[in-house]
Amino acid sequence: MGAGGIFVLFSVCLISFLTPCDGGNILVFPVDGSHWINMKILIEELHARGHSISVMRASTSWYIAEESPLYTSITMEINEGIEDFFDAYVKENMKAQREGASALTFFKITKNFLSMISKAHSLWVDALAQIFDDEQLVKSLVDARYDLVLTDPAIAPGILLAKYLKLPLVLNVRWITSGDGHFAIAPSPTSYIPVPGSGFTDKMNFIQRVKNILFYGIIVFQQKFMVGPTYDAICDKYIEGGCDVISLLQEADIWLFRSDFVFDFPRPTMPNVIYIGGFQCKPAKPLPADLEEFVQSAGEHGVIIMTLGTLVNALPKDVADEIAAAFAKMPQKVIWKHKGERPSTIGNNTLIVDWMPQKDLLGHPQTKVFVAHGGTNGVQEAIFHGVPVLGIPLFFDQYDNLLRLQERGAGKILQLADVNGHSFEEGVHDILHRDSYRQNMQRLSRLHRDQPMGPMDQAIFWVEYVMRHKGAPLLRTSAYKMPWYSYYSLDVLLLLVTAVTVLLLSILAIFRFLCCKARRTNKTKLH
Repeated sequence: MGAGGIFVLFSVCLISFLTPCDGGNILVFPVDGSHWINMKILIEELHARGHSISVMRASTSWYIAEESPLYTSITMEINEGIEDFFDAYVKENMKAQREGASALTFFKITKNFLSMISKAHSLWVDALAQIFDDEQLVKSLVDARYDLVLTDPAIAPGILLAKYLKLPLVLNVRWITSGDGHFAIAPSPTSYIPVPGSGFTDKMNFIQRVKNILFYGIIVFQQKFMVGPTYDAICDKYIEGGCDVISLLQEADIWLFRSDFVFDFPRPTMPNVIYIGGFQCKPAKPLPADLEEFVQSAGEHGVIIMTLGTLVNALPKDVADEIAAAFAKMPQKVIWKHKGERPSTIGNNTLIVDWMPQKDLLGHPQTKVFVAHGGTNGVQEAIFHGVPVLGIPLFFDQYDNLLRLQERGAGKILQLADVNGHSFEEGVHDILHRDSYRQNMQRLSRLHRDQPMGPMDQAIFWVEYVMRHKGAPLLRTSAYKMPWYSYYSLDVLLLLVTAVTVLLLSILAIFRFLCCKARRTNKTKLH
């Protein structure tokens, strides 16, 4: 056999070992900002598997590019972005936190958050109405013959679009329009399941359980009176038979949930919830030469890395100066992703950067501590690479994320209001020199990696599963079709209470009748 024949034979053998995959056609409706980072990673993998992807994006998008080799974009005109509004919220939030913990501070933060969320939902409802009113665009979406809609339900237009187009729905989710997605789909007893924002663990005393129910009341209020009504009009106008956001979420075929029980507290779940926590994590790649040289120059002391995410433009100047001064006293080298004015107290051991290869630095053996804001991505990457965390939560779910690490002895929380040179230096020193933090985090890392199937492989499998089977109705519970009084069996309880009451009253009536009859008989005998 010649060289050409050997090559052909080898090619045939290689192809025979590969799993056949028919490329699907996927419509993606993402959420901008840090949520897009997660969705883009999933899109990259789907694209690599041969799937065709279309992405709905706003004309005012922060991060979602109009041109990409990964997808075809469908741009919606939105007259107003929320970036400025969000920046104002972040500044007000940090200002309120620094005023100290009080009922007034809590009220301010909650009010600002609800105002920002309401603004975002209103903008997207207007954009969705424009889509539905654009007959040419709707026709193009129908003619594209998509296999499914993949969306992040932190905002609801994606789920409404899936319902309108009558397509299977896959959620890339942790947060829905009113908090943690579990509360919409799975039994969620507030006795041991902490509500987002409560700051509690799964071990609550009586007073904490009372507060937890009050926090749950805020979520219900948010959904019933702020988010829900925003979408009701568009549901009534465009969706046959009407709809509501929570029911549409409950109809979703698969929930790709960006969490797992190495990170989160154990709780009830459902068959169509697939946990993909850490799906974005990969082994570290080599650092750029200049950065590697800086890291190696730290010697035995190691490196501290610090970032407060993509959404914070700058810390208050006095806080940044205090942190920089604390870093300057340390023997470690520091890589700090910092925006805004350069701190005046910066030391020679600190490298200020606009961007850092966070995953690769976390995977570097020289990295000793990760100073972070507590975003889900950063926390899960720290778990994957086994690096303990000093957390400075700023807003949203960040305190709750960091609390899960602190509860497991793998991190420590420093509130923004308490940050000063002394407290920050003490916090870093504690993480560096108490071995239990690193040991506990590395234990979490081993648990996270000990899975029969990687979280990204699980995510892709279930997306393709929905495409192969045109949905996954067999995994959905029928609970969402039941009225609330039937779900909690209040009608059954009412029937049983009524039956028992009637029985007791009947027995009482019989006894009274017999007693009365006996008295009349005795009176007759006496006469």
